[in-house]
Amino acid sequence: MKTGSEDFRVQEGDDVSLEKWPTMVDPLYSSKEDYQKMLAAHVAQLSSLQQLFYASNRHALLLIFQAMDAAGKDGAIKHVMSGVNPQGCQVFSFKHPTPVELEHDFLWRTTRDLPARGQIGIFNRSYYEEVLIVRVHPEILLGEGLSDVSLGDGSVWQDRYRSIVDLERHLARNGTRIIKFFLHLSKAEQRRRFLARIDDSDKNWKFSAADVTERKFWKQYMKAYEQCLGATSTHDAPWFVVPADDKKNARLIISRIVLDALESLKMAYPKSTARRRRELQEIRKELEQ
Repeated sequence: MKTGSEDFRVQEGDDVSLEKWPTMVDPLYSSKEDYQKMLAAHVAQLSSLQQLFYASNRHALLLIFQAMDAAGKDGAIKHVMSGVNPQGCQVFSFKHPTPVELEHDFLWRTTRDLPARGQIGIFNRSYYEEVLIVRVHPEILLGEGLSDVSLGDGSVWQDRYRSIVDLERHLARNGTRIIKFFLHLSKAEQRRRFLARIDDSDKNWKFSAADVTERKFWKQYMKAYEQCLGATSTHDAPWFVVPADDKKNARLIISRIVLDALESLKMAYPKSTARRRRELQEIRKELEQ
């Protein structure tokens, strides 16, 4: 049974075959009540660590979520980050590029939203769309205004992998910790969730006919993910393949990985100097008067 964070990590240089990665593992919880208790404990730990993370102001944390439709990205972000102070965390969701964004390189629009030191940034989809959906639908490249694109030899994707890895290594050298999650959903479970969205009127808004259209490209997407994960999972910015058929279990796994990452950082509250303590004592005397 897979239980440790490292069990879900794609090692640098791995040849990834998603058929060998499970979409379901034995649950870490024994009941719904046990799940709620475990998640609450994780959220409380995360809240405490975030306060220290913000105060130490030495690092930034970037969490990237990628997945097929209905894999549970929104729910994972909502539940896992529910105890985080909104002042220290921002979530960005990236849809179709705007005309202005298309006038720049493919990393530009996401780079603008990178977290500052002391902040947690969450990308719900990201620059990885440019080697996933664009790879499945390469005609999108025609609208990106690129001067020299050769799809025949695949060099455009290798170039983009290289650009992504270079960016992430640059960020890591400058204090940004990057954790990337691929929520690994089975095609059968996606179908079940789509049907649930259709049958429940309160969930109709979540469903789009475009979701079914993209489902027809399932094999192409899995291939794109395999090549992406293998090419861009590094020591500084690892990918984690999270079994997503059980939403509760996925949230516990994700929260544990985030906690492990924060706990591995060298963080401490800023130390007060003798001069600062004297200043505070003077202020105290003034307040007491």
